[in-house]
Amino acid sequence: MQESGADESELAHLLGVPRALIEAWLDGRSVPSPDHSVKVREVLGVEDVTGQGFAVGPEQQVHPAETPAVWYHRPGHDDGGREFGNAAAFAFEADLEVLAREATQNSLDERDRRSDRPVNVRYTLHELSGDALARFRTAIHWGDLHPHYEAAAAQDQKVGRVISAGLREMFERDRLVLLRVDDYNANGLTGDDYEDGRFAAVVRRQLESRKSDVAAGGSYGLGKATLWATSRLGLVLMNSTLSEPHEGHTQRRLIGRLDLPWREVDGRRFAGPAWLGRPDAESGNAEVVRSWWADENTVENLHLTRESDDPGTSFLIVGAHDVASLADSGQDQEGDVGDDEDSLERMHQRLVRALGRNFWAAMTAGGDRRPLLEASVRTLRNGVEYLEEERVDPQVHQPARSRALQAFLSGTTVDRLTEAGQVALATVPLKVPERDDLTGTAGEHRAVLLVTEATDADGRINQVTAMRGNRMTVKTSWVPGLPVGTNPFQAVLLVGRAAGDDAPFAAEAEEFLRSSEPPEHNKWGQTEELRMRYSPSAHRRIATLTSETNRAVHSLVAIPKEKKQSGTSKMSKRLKISHKPTSAVRGTVAPPKLDELNAVIDPSGAWQITAEVKVPHGEEPWRMSPVAKLEVRSGPRPMVKWAELVAVSNCELVDGVLLFPPGTRRAVFRGVTDVSTHPVRAALTGLVVELQESKGAVA
Repeated sequence: MQESGADESELAHLLGVPRALIEAWLDGRSVPSPDHSVKVREVLGVEDVTGQGFAVGPEQQVHPAETPAVWYHRPGHDDGGREFGNAAAFAFEADLEVLAREATQNSLDERDRRSDRPVNVRYTLHELSGDALARFRTAIHWGDLHPHYEAAAAQDQKVGRVISAGLREMFERDRLVLLRVDDYNANGLTGDDYEDGRFAAVVRRQLESRKSDVAAGGSYGLGKATLWATSRLGLVLMNSTLSEPHEGHTQRRLIGRLDLPWREVDGRRFAGPAWLGRPDAESGNAEVVRSWWADENTVENLHLTRESDDPGTSFLIVGAHDVASLADSGQDQEGDVGDDEDSLERMHQRLVRALGRNFWAAMTAGGDRRPLLEASVRTLRNGVEYLEEERVDPQVHQPARSRALQAFLSGTTVDRLTEAGQVALATVPLKVPERDDLTGTAGEHRAVLLVTEATDADGRINQVTAMRGNRMTVKTSWVPGLPVGTNPFQAVLLVGRAAGDDAPFAAEAEEFLRSSEPPEHNKWGQTEELRMRYSPSAHRRIATLTSETNRAVHSLVAIPKEKKQSGTSKMSKRLKISHKPTSAVRGTVAPPKLDELNAVIDPSGAWQITAEVKVPHGEEPWRMSPVAKLEVRSGPRPMVKWAELVAVSNCELVDGVLLFPPGTRRAVFRGVTDVSTHPVRAALTGLVVELQESKGAVA
């Protein structure tokens, strides 16, 4: 350059590149591409540019992983626009259950379908302190980041306050929680750094979903934002093993993304996001960085070492926190965390429960069908195991529902429940509407309904859990109008591709229901996408599906008339529900009362009853004692004892007293009278049942 008399600005003009790029070449922060090298030689009139201040050695081009990573902060907008946070991240709460649902759904959608192996997802909580924390800060170039964090934390905005709390946690308490989400047997972040592909969709862009499979759970491109929302510092690092080569490599593709609000540092204004990578000499901006192929030491220092060579991605959330966990301990998300050990344990257990509740179906196998997903959670402290790895077992978290799906996959369902442990199957019609605002029906899909007896571990009874192709729970709803005495059950509705590859119009049903889901993917109903792709009234087909499902459930759980004991219709005339006022009433709130009562006389001569109780709204529990009396022709009603009392739903039995928790509106219990206390045979009497408030009603 000195011999030719050209300066940086003139050379930049002649080459058609920014002056900053020329300066980066001269400073050794970047190297010119082969094309740029040719142009430089032509402009300067030299045969080789070696020794001109920006040598292009073959060693530098062959080993780009040796190029040190740096932070690139996006400059502020020329028009003065400012964003004080990533709007996509505000679509979700910083909740570990939401993170587990969204991140695991993304891994399921990215499962490598070249084999039938499940995608393996592992969550690792890792608390750093002391020297381990100091080494990690060095690895992420904390000295370059610190001024940006200070500027962001000084702002009186929501994001700024959350960042400020994260900084206090790290420096005042010498504590930083990392949460790593690894998936194996997945596609990985394939594609170019900037052009269309999985990498650009996750790292560079917002509100873009690259999922072409209609069975995919995600469709809005919002789910990835939960990764950054869960970080108090807005920082996520990524290490991806690719299912297909890029630039001749597949392993250790690294990139970091930081989401901060608009800020001003050292007189320069920055728009918000920043990336950790190697300088991209071909970008036209010397400061822009791209992903790099890292060495094993770099990966280890960043806590991103993967367990195997299977394709997939590791996301490291730096400064992870859980709003729900903090709320449980009475803390505010912008304040300090409670006890460290309890916090880690709560976060660990919340992840396990969230995976079991939302993905039990994807983890269930049956017959020759392998599960779609395997998941586990572990917790470390400074590299040492603190809570051992816990594999999520669907049979533990959802035993009845898992049994139902396993029977379907194994082909062992029955038409009607006659024995314990059986799973009944029925099909439910879904008339898929025509697309593009056309009237009529594209075809009738047959969804699969499975019903089996409930267990205590399944939670609320008499529920229908619905899902489609990727087998993530979309919604769980109560079945209304069940007759008193219905045996507790759990039902599973498989729609679209979840109903099987041979189900009619499965792909059409899958696409229809996917369009009806909001960003949270937690219900089916009216959405803008559904209106645009189908018609304004298309959501009514979903309401009809719900009605048909409830009708089918009633049919499967109903006791056949021929199996009911004779005289049932006459028996109701001999039953009475007493609404005699109790001795204690809380202000103007009436106590729980019997709403329905069914009874039969068993072969031993005892009364067997099933009673439904209507419970008033209140903030305190009710303790009620059921009392059985015989209705005789004359004289006082003799009281008889219970041989057995059973709390069926929404109540507990404690020392012969029924406890109705706050928030309960309806509950069911069963009872069998003690024949030895009957003064006369039951066949010669009627039965009166009362609920009497027990002493010490406030538990």
